Order: sequence, then C-alpha cells, then structure tokens
Amino acid sequence: MSIPQGNEEQRRNYYLELAASGLATPIGADLILRSKSDFEARLLDGYGLGEVVVEAARRFNTPLALPLMDLALEKSWMLQIFGIPEADRDTYHFSEPPPTDAMQKLLKGLQKPPTPRLAATCGAISFAAAAGDLVPVGMAIGPFSLMTKLMDDPITAVYLAGSGMTGDDDPEVKIAETALELGTAVILRSIELQVAAGARMICLCEPAANLVYLSPHQIESGSDVFERFVMEPNRRIRQHLRDLDCDLMFHDCGELSDSMVKQFNTLDPAIISFGSSRKLWLDAPGISPRTVIYGNLPSKKFFSDNECSTELVEKWAAELVAEMSKTNHPFILGTECDVLSVPSAHDTIMAKVDRMCKCH
Repeated sequence: MSIPQGNEEQRRNYYLELAASGLATPIGADLILRSKSDFEARLLDGYGLGEVVVEAARRFNTPLALPLMDLALEKSWMLQIFGIPEADRDTYHFSEPPPTDAMQKLLKGLQKPPTPRLAATCGAISFAAAAGDLVPVGMAIGPFSLMTKLMDDPITAVYLAGSGMTGDDDPEVKIAETALELGTAVILRSIELQVAAGARMICLCEPAANLVYLSPHQIESGSDVFERFVMEPNRRIRQHLRDLDCDLMFHDCGELSDSMVKQFNTLDPAIISFGSSRKLWLDAPGISPRTVIYGNLPSKKFFSDNECSTELVEKWAAELVAEMSKTNHPFILGTECDVLSVPSAHDTIMAKVDRMCKCH
C-alpha cells in the first residue's frame, strides 16, 4: 500500500484501507530506543533518533512512523524562552500569573530555533520522510495537558473556572487561562516545525483532559469549562493542521466520560486513540465512520507477568478484535499509550507486543 497522497479526503481513504488490512501495531519507539547503548545521545541527534523511528516502523510492520511520545518538549521550549534553566524546567510551575508581555516575548522567541531535543525530533521526522514508504508522524502535547504541567494545583483552578470564575476573580484561574494561551501558541509553532520537517500526521496527546481534572458534575450541569479549556484550543490546533494540510491523530488515555468522547469526535481526526478504560466497541457508534479507532490494550501492565501474561494479551486482543469486527468500524489494534521500556522487563514487554501484533 503506497503512502497517502493527494487531498485530505484521499488521505483519509488511505487510513481506512490501512485499518481494513488488519494492521496491529504499538506506539513503540521507546522500546527500540532503549535497546540502543547510545540511547541518550540519540535523543539529541535527529539522524540517530530517525533511525530508531524507522526501525520501530519496520520492527512492528507498520507504515506509520510513530515517534517517541515525549510530552515535555513544548513546555521545555516555552520555559527556555522565559529564561528558566534546563535543570528546573520539568518541575517548574507558574507561581503567579505571567506578566502581560509574556505572549509577546513567547511569540518572538518561537521564531528562533527550538530546543535541541525538539530539533532532533524534527530531524527524525525528516529521516523518516526520506525513507519514502512511511508516513512520518509528529507528536505534540495537547494545550490542556500542557497547562496542567505549568501549575501547582490545576484541579482547583479548573474547578473554580467551571464554577463561573474568571482570571479577574481569582489569580489561580488567571494562571490557568494564561498558561493555556501560552501553551497553545507554543504547540502551534511546534506543529509548524514538525510539518515543515515532513510530518504528514500529528499525534496530539491530551491525557489530562479527563475526569480527574474536569468535574463531570459541572459539565453535566451546563458549565462550559470543557469547551473553554479543552475543546476551543484543540479546535484551533485542528484548524491549523488543516491549513498546513496535515492529518490529525488524537490521543487521550485518561478516564473519560461518554460526553467527552463525543466532543473529541467533533475534531474529526483521521485516527482517534483512547485508553484501556474505554470499551472501544461501545464508543464506536459515536465515532465518525471516517475516523479510524486505534487501541487499546493495557500496555502499562505489559511489564508484569503477574498482572498481564503473554497469553492474557492474546486473549484481550482477540476479544477486542472480535468486538470491533461486529461494529464494522475502521479499527487498528494497538496499545493504550506509548509502550515504555522497563530495563528489568524489556524482553517481557517486547514479547507481549509481538504477540499483540500477530492477533489481527
């Protein structure tokens, strides 16, 4: 099957055909990366990281060149522009609302080269594109999830916003609102760079947009907090991808309500991916038939034979394939999230991934 060409509708047909072919594949670049003795150096080397991405696609027999699911890249770039030392960026949170000129400073900084790690990601995309027979996929954190990484207590801030408060009423809500705006800007620029490097699809990851951070009671009572904090910025990103002629894979492995799933469907992604808390065959009727459903074996358990034997992986996979076949919905068997290598269980995890890939 040749890689997708033409306009968005023609490319959508490619993903539908890919699902119809019975593809089964993990998000598994980390498994390949951690098998390399120089894996740390490769994280900053576009060529070396690209070799990993292509090897993962070949190893798991998929045309989708899925990168590492590193959701810290956009935060790191933003904080670099704001002068935060690299060693402090992972744990850094805004302690007060950013100044009024923060957006202007960010937008100016985003026109300069990104962090070495994000530059390597773009280099890896170009390497995968050069292979000629793969679909280079980029990766970005979703705006809501990035906002939660920039705050000490995002749950309280979002709850206050859901109760009707704004940044004019409460400084924590102001931090959340501003962080969301800043985060959306850096994500949009990250996507632009990845598409310029050759990405034909972006996997946009919103794992924090879930029932832990957002009150289902507030949403069911009519609050617009989900629309304002999750859907509105994601719709901006969706439109930007269309403007860039790039496809969307939307991923959320968090605990979700049925209404959240229905809202994510309105983004009209080419592929949609949910965590193992969802029964995909029950979600299928509410997902557009032109969107491929991907997932969702509980890969976070693959490291443990006590919780998840190889035989159990095969049983779960067979059940998921059978139930999804009844729905006639386009489906790719895969993992609920990226499969991370655990040094003491690398071979165990790989064996389960291999077994899964033979189950469709």
